[in-house]
Amino acid sequence: MKILMFFHSGSTNRGCEAIVRTAAVLIKEKYPKAIIHLASGNPESDKIIPFLDAVFLDKRRSIKKYSIPWFISAFKVKLLNDENYAFRKIYADIIDSIPNYDIFLSIGGDNYCYGEQPGIYEIDRCIKKAGKKLILWGASIGKEDLSEPKIEDLKLFDIVLAREPLTYNLLKEHKIQNVKQVADGAFLLDKEELPLPEGWQEGNTIGFNFSPLVNAKNQKSKEAAFNLVQHIIETTDMAIAFTPHVIQPNNDDYAVLLEFYSQFKDSGRVLILPNNLNATQYKGYIARMRFFIGARTHATIAAYSSLVPTMVLGYSVKSKGIAIDIFGEEKLVLNLNEISNTEILIAKFNELLEEEEQLKVVLKNKIPEIKKMAIKAIDFI
Repeated sequence: MKILMFFHSGSTNRGCEAIVRTAAVLIKEKYPKAIIHLASGNPESDKIIPFLDAVFLDKRRSIKKYSIPWFISAFKVKLLNDENYAFRKIYADIIDSIPNYDIFLSIGGDNYCYGEQPGIYEIDRCIKKAGKKLILWGASIGKEDLSEPKIEDLKLFDIVLAREPLTYNLLKEHKIQNVKQVADGAFLLDKEELPLPEGWQEGNTIGFNFSPLVNAKNQKSKEAAFNLVQHIIETTDMAIAFTPHVIQPNNDDYAVLLEFYSQFKDSGRVLILPNNLNATQYKGYIARMRFFIGARTHATIAAYSSLVPTMVLGYSVKSKGIAIDIFGEEKLVLNLNEISNTEILIAKFNELLEEEEQLKVVLKNKIPEIKKMAIKAIDFI
């Protein structure tokens, strides 16, 4: 059995790394002889991931101007309003590899949250036209993200594995019958505990993650986040560990968290984790935190799965759905509008403190069940 995982931007996004790591483990445990390849936008960053048999570059190709493919593409687009030929050239790294594999895992579950994706739809059509098995691994899709072309694409899949109930229910409402609910594979990620850095208070450190993505979606959110950190310093005795989880050009948590560290370093109560750790190492630190506040979903999954009471600076359906799976409600998940409101941030933080023990009890009871749901995904390969 040869499996290709694709739509992976690279492991400098530690959430993406966590998805690939845990999927590869699940596959190899059930099918030890399976061959797993990864198509990646940054293969160099994926060398740290075990159980992969090969990683190759998946890069959008350009069509050379005045070449034969360029003329064919121009003819089809301008006269026939048909972009599919061009998409097959642009995504040739994946499409040309279709004959080499039996199963295709589309692991970019977030791709369906970002508007129309005609190039992705064409890849999926080519895979199914070749008679290969196609699985959407860990999808999250909001109501506002659905369109007729997207629904038709989702119906092509042999299985759509939704990672939380909001997506599952939405797709069922739209008559997409091939959907099953599981949980995000990152709940199964192992941890590696490195030595604690200077300034860390054992049992009394709160993790704090903020992202450029959240800031771009709500440009007043960073100021409110600064106010929240100031509040934590003034009203508690906890240390604060600024925790990056995505380190990519123009999407770098570490760069924005350095601003927080610089602002508050004179308090003697803050530290910043380095920007070169892998997903298991970040989880090793997050698991030893007393609380975690995070904008990156997979950083919050690292906290939930380590039974750390967590507050989510949410911006997508996946954060809400994951919280509902655990708590039965959108517990301590703030939406985009709320995260620029300092009073709401502080009120939710106080709720986090007051309900620390109750939250731990819920996590202790619920996380084993969530992990079983994540493991269930392998039954659909």
